[in-house]
Amino acid sequence: MRRHFSRIARAAALPALLVLLAALTAPARAQPIQGFYVGGGGGFDLPQNTAATPPAPGFGAGKLRWERDGGFALLGSAGYALGDGWRFEVEGDYDSTGLNALARTPLPSSASGRTETYGAMANAIFDLDIGNRYIFPYLGVGAGYLWTHLDGVSVTQAGGAAWHSSATQGGFAWQAMLGSAFPIPNLPGLSVTAEYRFRDITAGGRFTGSGPAGSALKLGPQYDHLFLLGLRYAFDVAPPPGPAPMAAPAPIAAPAPAPVRSYLVFFDWDSAALTGRARAIVASAAAASAHVQLTRIMVNGYTDSSGTATYNRGLSERRARAVAAALVADGVAKTAIAIRGFGETHPLVPTGPGVREPQNRRVEIILR
Repeated sequence: MRRHFSRIARAAALPALLVLLAALTAPARAQPIQGFYVGGGGGFDLPQNTAATPPAPGFGAGKLRWERDGGFALLGSAGYALGDGWRFEVEGDYDSTGLNALARTPLPSSASGRTETYGAMANAIFDLDIGNRYIFPYLGVGAGYLWTHLDGVSVTQAGGAAWHSSATQGGFAWQAMLGSAFPIPNLPGLSVTAEYRFRDITAGGRFTGSGPAGSALKLGPQYDHLFLLGLRYAFDVAPPPGPAPMAAPAPIAAPAPAPVRSYLVFFDWDSAALTGRARAIVASAAAASAHVQLTRIMVNGYTDSSGTATYNRGLSERRARAVAAALVADGVAKTAIAIRGFGETHPLVPTGPGVREPQNRRVEIILR
């Protein structure tokens, strides 16, 4: 069963790499994080059997199987997200698996001890936006250098041949990963992660030990399948904006405030570009501002609930800036304009998360 599973896993590694390369040409949209972040996690390590050269006389000739039991894996990482879907990180790894046997049918053996692996990897990861603000799948690849330590390994072959070692060897390693981040509501920047990794230490190494001839065990490439859960925290994620502060009441002796006029400018999904209809509305607002006594012009941007709160906050600000620039081009004084972006808060049409509602993709021009 394990041999069959290992063939499937190796076959699955190449499609994962091809999907990651395809992400290079995909249009970038929202990303759950931007800027510096840290993460950590742990889980289960399911190793594959590894080809091994017999360490001493009595083990036979040719190749044996270095059979490991499942164990645990731990890792910690620090990285930087570019905000366009890509992020890059470095990580430290440690995992430990038990030793089952060094065997070849029909020559059984008994074995004890553990195999420990530790080192550092550098990863390139692409986050995917599937339109759900609470689920962000990602794909990644990494490379680095890992050391393998035989912790008190002892092997006895049927017939009396024995070999013992606590040696350490290092080698180049690479990995492919497939996972998903789940942002935690009301805790900006904090996400739960779940992922699968296929890892290959390309050169198993030559491990010296004591035996009938004091010879060395040669291991082939080491394949591991890691199933991990973790937490990730991004430092530059701001909380969603709250409601606008209430204006102080006017003194009783103050004159009655001028009537408020407002204009709504609507936008296409995930866009801050003004349509022809939008430009006509902005021109009407600019013309009206020349005929009334104004204290200020408020330009407030909004989005629908698709995408992340952080991305939507920035998109609403870009929409507001686009409308303000059009007002200035139509003759309105720049100093009279106040720009604010409210993201997906204050919708015209209340919706749940992840809904593309055209009425909520707007900028409101308020003449006071």
